[in-house]
Amino acid sequence: MLIKKPSDIRSSEITPESVYRRRRELLKAMLAGGALMAAGPARALERYELPDEAKRYPGPEWLQEKLRAASKGEVIEGEDLTPYRHVTGHNNFYEFGLAKEDPKAKAQGLKTDPWKVEVSGECSKPGSYNLEDLLKPHELEERIYRLRCVEAWSMVIPWVGVPLNKLISRLEPTGNAKFVEFTTLHDPSQMPGQKSFFSTLNWPYSEGLRMDEAMHPLTLMAVGVYGDALPPQNGAPFRLVVPWKYGFKSIKSIVSIRFTEQMPRATWNETAPSEYGFYANVNPQVDHPRWSQATERRLPSSLFNPNQIDTRMFNGYADQVAHLYQGMDLRKWY
Repeated sequence: MLIKKPSDIRSSEITPESVYRRRRELLKAMLAGGALMAAGPARALERYELPDEAKRYPGPEWLQEKLRAASKGEVIEGEDLTPYRHVTGHNNFYEFGLAKEDPKAKAQGLKTDPWKVEVSGECSKPGSYNLEDLLKPHELEERIYRLRCVEAWSMVIPWVGVPLNKLISRLEPTGNAKFVEFTTLHDPSQMPGQKSFFSTLNWPYSEGLRMDEAMHPLTLMAVGVYGDALPPQNGAPFRLVVPWKYGFKSIKSIVSIRFTEQMPRATWNETAPSEYGFYANVNPQVDHPRWSQATERRLPSSLFNPNQIDTRMFNGYADQVAHLYQGMDLRKWY
């Protein structure tokens, strides 16, 4: 499905610096040799390559095959892909600790294959599904999306996954299904943050979407990043990606999908409702009680090069999703 991209994105910005430099050299050589016209689409030169020192997460064999066959994302303009080391090394995944480095340091032993997903509630096809069987009928797609954290930092990430609306259609929700609830694995033996004395969250982590949000073509169930399987610290093996919402809505390591008539529990909204709304749409006009949401730090960022940019309404996806909230007071339903 062709998805309209925001008009403010330029193509050079989805290419990592190392690949961009090699591409320029290649283009010069091709121009000199008169071979540019025979080179095929420019997007073939845009494919990323990871540095040799990057740890790869190939995933199980069945997933490797699907990842290799995944359709490639549209080459879009306007944003540099966030370097792989930042995508996999700077994470909020409190099941493994409070520091950004904790997930990478403590999640490597997470057992992600086999993986079961329990489907329940208002649907015609409930059951306990192996992830392989749940994904088997679907071709994977690459989607290059902005990720905006409620803490006011952001990334641009090439996810690989299945549009959630395709999965939902197979599970046949009934007319009573108004929301979809997702739940993260609860296993303190593998996730030390779930037994931490300093944790204030009520485990297991839970999130939810309204049905029209879940069925929107931008909403993705991701199983890969940068062309390989999700690393444990990024929510392996199965996570939600909702690019117009703050990152805490994109729940990781999902083991349960439940269709419900009532608005489901959402962990951060339950923990601090005055700070984290159920909808959590990116909105630069509605500040967090303790900081502004008008700008964000696009990673990589440093003290001397903060890379500060303006935050866009719905994280730059307003053309596609604003109609979902027509008539709603977005200061009340934040």
